[in-house]
Amino acid sequence: MSVDPDFDQFRIFLEKTCGILLGSNKQYLVSSRLNKLMEQQGLKSLGDLVRKIQAQPRSGLREQVVDAMTTNETLWFRDTYPFEVLRSRVLPELLKGSPGQRLRIWSAACSSGQEPYSLSMTIDEYERSSPSQPKTAIQIVATELSGTMLAASKAAEYDSLAIARGLSSERLQRYFDVKSPGRWVVKPAVRSRVELRVQNLLDSYAVLGKFDVVFCRNVLIYFSADVKKDILKRIHATLKPGGYLFLGASEALNGLPELYQMVQCSPGIIYKAK
Repeated sequence: MSVDPDFDQFRIFLEKTCGILLGSNKQYLVSSRLNKLMEQQGLKSLGDLVRKIQAQPRSGLREQVVDAMTTNETLWFRDTYPFEVLRSRVLPELLKGSPGQRLRIWSAACSSGQEPYSLSMTIDEYERSSPSQPKTAIQIVATELSGTMLAASKAAEYDSLAIARGLSSERLQRYFDVKSPGRWVVKPAVRSRVELRVQNLLDSYAVLGKFDVVFCRNVLIYFSADVKKDILKRIHATLKPGGYLFLGASEALNGLPELYQMVQCSPGIIYKAK
């Protein structure tokens, strides 16, 4: 079956813009996400959409398209084990190795904020469980390409549907304030550890600085093999020696043995920067 040339043009545009590689069978997904926007713009085809973005690069249309195509559902404490490993293994090791030093964690492609706020809650739980451990400043830098998702992260407000996705009643009570009926907001103490920034994973990471831990979970699956490898190399450059990389449960680090050492955690696997 031949691919619609307009759809092909859009696939090329999206990969160049944000690295997302669309399969030829994803035309329905694209249509469902962009139909309303195209109607508002009076556009008949994806080809027309790409041409308008190219003709009017400052119109904001490019950002609206990227927002629509990169918005994904997310969970609190997704897969559970990465946060357990961070609390029980990684934080004690790093804090013991660098007493008094500020630790930095990068939450890449943070969507609507559930991951970085879950990380901040995990840090609080670690501190509560280790009262004799001197407190260390821990900063979470959370980055996202989508302006809409970044705004949602900054607001840190969630409805009952979002709250129900992975958050226990104990954590809800401890870490959230009621904003209005059916809406909660993350408490200031949890938010204060998180710094939110715009970042395209295809762009340079130099301005982000160095990190002890990087969470880049459930995002590399959208990229081509070459782009994924490039991102993993550049993430390594941001990690301090001995720092840790957490990938998604369905993602694996194929290759790059010169950069990362696989660490079995039972359950789960993490990667240590060489």
